[in-house]
Amino acid sequence: MAPSRPLYQFPLYAALIVAWLWALPLAAMESADPAFQKWVKDFRKTAIANGISGPVYDRAFAGVNAPDQWVLDKAAYQPEFKAPVWQYFDNRVQKRAVARGRAEKEKLQPWLDKIEQRYGVDPNILLAIWSVESSFGAILDNQTVMRNVIRSLATLAYADPQRKKFGRQQLLAALKILQSGDIDEGHLTGSWAGAMGHTQFIPTSYQAYAVDLDGDGKRDIWNSVPDALATAANLLSSNGWRRGETWGYEVTIPKRKLPAGKLTIAEWEKLDVRRANGEPFPRKQDKAELKLLDGRQGPAFLMLKNFFVIKRYNNSDRYATAVGLLADQIGGAPGLVRDWNRPFTPIDSNQVEELQRLLKQRGFYKGEIDGKAGAGTRAAIRNFEKSAGVEVLGYPSREVLELLRK
Repeated sequence: MAPSRPLYQFPLYAALIVAWLWALPLAAMESADPAFQKWVKDFRKTAIANGISGPVYDRAFAGVNAPDQWVLDKAAYQPEFKAPVWQYFDNRVQKRAVARGRAEKEKLQPWLDKIEQRYGVDPNILLAIWSVESSFGAILDNQTVMRNVIRSLATLAYADPQRKKFGRQQLLAALKILQSGDIDEGHLTGSWAGAMGHTQFIPTSYQAYAVDLDGDGKRDIWNSVPDALATAANLLSSNGWRRGETWGYEVTIPKRKLPAGKLTIAEWEKLDVRRANGEPFPRKQDKAELKLLDGRQGPAFLMLKNFFVIKRYNNSDRYATAVGLLADQIGGAPGLVRDWNRPFTPIDSNQVEELQRLLKQRGFYKGEIDGKAGAGTRAAIRNFEKSAGVEVLGYPSREVLELLRK
């Protein structure tokens, strides 16, 4: 077989084809879906009727020829709602996140002071949100989970029966973001559901709350940390954040049944509810609601107004509690007085890293060494336990770590 000629000897049209193929987006390289392409063509009329220009729409959908199956798979399975309570919190409220939060606080102090002065939101809360949402921006470099927002939302609008309305609404908002010039098509990336930037805002929330804090003329939550944190602060402030107040208290409760709903702190005290650290409640007339996220065997909390404001960011008790607990520890507070109810002896994030490394060395684990005991880590633990002839539990425990060390 004769050696192939160098590129410069190809006819001009062949060279142009090669260059075009190299520049073609991944979506266009995949098998085209005629039904999806027709949907995109038809939705163009809806977009124009909602104020999107034809050229903006065409640029946004250039090379988007098929729905993203990965997005549909993620929509069908959301581990946040399936993970045990201890696993959810161990993966978010951990020593590494606290240390990184304190380091970022020192580095960003002038910006954080400016944000707090303008919006009244505790900087530690903003740092905790940044950590929980994007691991302080690390997720933005992960091309596996950060996708083309236009394609992701079009996929939901076209192919997900439960999220069609959401997909259409968010897609129109994302197109308006492109039209505003705050970001271009090549950098409009987000999660499977279109959550964008350091603080993971969906497009409609971005439109409502995005802030240009650094003064460069763009509300850039993808590349500007000050803009992203100010945007989060604006959302919280606009939804009723109470300046200078906390989000909640860890408490001890009596054995008898307690009422549901909100009571004043003074009324909770009459029912023998006390702060777990032994300190007095600072404002007796604040209204609070009792939350037991792990049953009576786990920690108990009285949740205040700011807890429910955090839930406007993500309507999950677990999420808002994780943000609050992490924020407290970034600010120097100790951890929980009463730990989560777990069937094993826990280890910290550094030890989970060691466990992951040892599992990888033995061929049981192929994921990232990140100190987070997710599904991959637990599956690797179960396989190791099977091979070791011990009870198969799959917990990131001190017992498993010590067995691996041997």
